[in-house]
Order: sequence, then structure tokens, then C-alpha cells
Amino acid sequence: MNYTSETVMIAMHSKQRFQTIVWAIVLGLLCLPWRLAAQDPPARLGLPKLAIPVDNPLSSAKIALGRKIFLDTRLSHDSATSCASCHQPKRAFTDGLKVAKGTDGRLGTRNTPSLLNAAYNQTQFWDGRRADLESQALDPLFNPREHAIQDVQALLGMLRRDAGYAAAFKTAFRIEPNDINVQHISRALACFTRTLVAGNSPFDRYYFQNEKTAMPASAVRGLVLFQGAARCATCHTIDTSHALFTDNKFHSLSVGLRRIAPRLADITSRLVNSKDNLEKLDQAVLTDEDVAELGRFVVTYNPADIGKFRTPSLRNVAQTAPYMHDGSVPTLEDAVEQELYYRSVESGQPLILTPGEKNDLVEFLRSLNSQ
Repeated sequence: MNYTSETVMIAMHSKQRFQTIVWAIVLGLLCLPWRLAAQDPPARLGLPKLAIPVDNPLSSAKIALGRKIFLDTRLSHDSATSCASCHQPKRAFTDGLKVAKGTDGRLGTRNTPSLLNAAYNQTQFWDGRRADLESQALDPLFNPREHAIQDVQALLGMLRRDAGYAAAFKTAFRIEPNDINVQHISRALACFTRTLVAGNSPFDRYYFQNEKTAMPASAVRGLVLFQGAARCATCHTIDTSHALFTDNKFHSLSVGLRRIAPRLADITSRLVNSKDNLEKLDQAVLTDEDVAELGRFVVTYNPADIGKFRTPSLRNVAQTAPYMHDGSVPTLEDAVEQELYYRSVESGQPLILTPGEKNDLVEFLRSLNSQ
């Protein structure tokens, strides 16, 4: 077969184009993990876009390092306590206890909050004493009732001497072992926590995708009550495009205040007078049961904030019993009763629901579980 020079040139150009496309695909695949690491986490149905701090962008290496630290029991006084001891994945990152149990079995003063969607919180902890994930990440490591690590140098020594951590920090931050500092640790833990997002529940599919069979009829009735007569959505908010089920504000259900009411003036005065001498507010809250009941007041010193706690998200709430900041409410049914009582007191009018309506509310709350 004879080929003209034009035919040969076309064939050569086609071959070069084909090779160029192949190499582009290969290089694209090789770079894909880095591209994915630099992007925001994938959107989850029912959740808003997650804001990522400019000074702590996500990367696969930082997330892996944060997960390693999160699961490591060696980073504690008894070498048996990790972040996952209280924030257990199988329990929606809670522990099922009234109050958290830390190193050597020491009990704290607060119920363990879920880490699911903690990245959306405008403040951290029940009283909002930390502004973001980075600033709260290290507190449990040094608290005497949690990990109880002696001090910063002890923590850094553990990590710097470990070959596995040295390699992980170098990959994540391009640093040598002696350059590891607490900022690197907090940023890695924060990156990992930002991956703990939970959406795409039956409610999300019903409400945002119009999948009418996603929720049973009782849960649908419960949703109507939740947004209407029961007034739950006043604090546990549902927006048109997403639902975090929290207003990120602080409210009082008077839970725990009755116990300290006779001594309230003395407790608040003692805290205010010693605030400049407190080594760490975090330690004061988790070692003094009376101070723990003051809620947002320990941050603002505003008398109006006594007994106020941050509105928790209700996502996966059926998996996170017991409830309230002190774990004093054992079941979801009891939590509904408590909320209805609070709404009645708040409005000055009794809010009365039938047993069937209360059951519908509970069924709706169960529809907020994500797979």
C-alpha cells in the first residue's frame, strides 16, 4: 500500500496527539491524591459547605497524622487512654457514660459531646470556652482527669522519640523531629476532626431530596411537631438548604442548677475572685463539679449566662445517650420530656403533647441517624 507524505504526516500527528493524551491522563492520576487532599471534604446531603482555615488546609498526610494521634493510647498518663476512649466511633464519637472517664479511671464533670459535625460548631465544648478545633485540641491531653500528660515537653518528647511519628510529621509538615511543636499537633488533630461529618440521613433524603419514603409516617408527623407546636426548631435549627440542628447559642434548661442553688453566690464569687490565678479554665471546669454547673458564665462572667450551655446538634442523637451537659437524662424519651418542660417554662404556657405525639417526636429524632 502506498502512503502519500500528507497521509504519513497526519498519522504522525495523530500518534503524537494520542501519546500526549495518554501522558496527561497518567500525570493526572499521579497528581490526583494531592489534588483531592487540597480540596474541601465532599459535601454531605443536608450539611452546608465546610469552612477550612486558611492557615490549616486539609491534606491527606495531616488527616492521617491526626487520626494516629487520636487513636494512640500511649499519649496519656496511664498509657491506656486515647481520644477515642471517650469519642468512640461506634457510639457516634461519644462514650455512653454520664460523664467522661479519663486516665486511671478518673471521672470528669461533663458528658462527652459527639465529635460528628464538630467542625460546624462556632465554639467548642459545652460552655464554648474555645473558639475552634485547633485551640481545643490539646486541652484534653493535659487535663488531669483526661489524658493527664504532665506538660508540653513531656508530650513533645513522646512524639519526637518515636520513629513513626517523626516520619508522619515530616510528611505532613515537612519538618524534622526536633521541630515538632504543639501547633503541629493541634492542626493535625483538627484536620482529622474536620473529616468527621455526618449527613445523608433519612431526614435529609426526605427533606432535601423530596424522597417521600425515606422517613416513616410517624417521623413525618414528628417533623411537623418539631417545626411547629413543640417549637424544637427554635434552637435546633433547620434551614432551607441545610440543617445543623443547632443555633450555636447558649441556653439554660436549669439542669444541675438546683444542686448548687443554695451556694450559687459563693461559687460564682470564688470563681470570679480567683480567675486570674486559675492555671487553666479547662482544668477548673473538669475538676470542680460546682464550677462545671455554671456553664457559659465561666467564660463571660455575665450573671445572665449562669447555667447556660451550647445547643448540641441533634444529628445522630439516638446514638449518643445519656443527654444534657451532665449526662443526667438517660433516654431520648426523657430528653423530649425535659425539652417540653423547658419550652413551657420559657413561654409561660404549658406545652402539652399526647403520648402519641411524643412518640412521633422520638421517631423523627431517630431519623437523624446517618449510616
